[in-house]
Amino acid sequence: MKFYVDTSVWGGCEDKEFSEWTLPFFEQARQGKFVIMLSDVTIGELQTAPEITRQLPTTIPPQFLELVTITEEQLTLANRYVQEGALTQKFHSDAQHIAISTILKADSLISWNFRHMVNFFRIRQYNSINLKYGYSTIDIRTPKEVIYADYE
Repeated sequence: MKFYVDTSVWGGCEDKEFSEWTLPFFEQARQGKFVIMLSDVTIGELQTAPEITRQLPTTIPPQFLELVTITEEQLTLANRYVQEGALTQKFHSDAQHIAISTILKADSLISWNFRHMVNFFRIRQYNSINLKYGYSTIDIRTPKEVIYADYE
């Protein structure tokens, strides 16, 4: 499995509300239970984060971390999300995360951004736009929904 991980998840390690699920998510990534896709968009957004958050990607073994660079095709799709009203220009970077994960066919985009990403109605909008332009649908989840739990 490959998960595209947006900036909110990296920051979730230092957030009381989200760390309970974010810390095990990254621990499972370190164990190789899935691969994390990390984009240059996310790396750029992390530049203003606390040092501990900026360093977090370096704790993931390289074989479980796929670095990706945004392409013209992905920028075009992100622009379509804005043009079609799924997001405003102010949140263009969120559109970029969605476009990157869509075009790279991530198994899921992982986020704590409930306003713009992990949102039933917005996901329907993104998928409608994706289908309109010949792309596959996108799945968007929280770390809580994708971590492996040990059940007895």
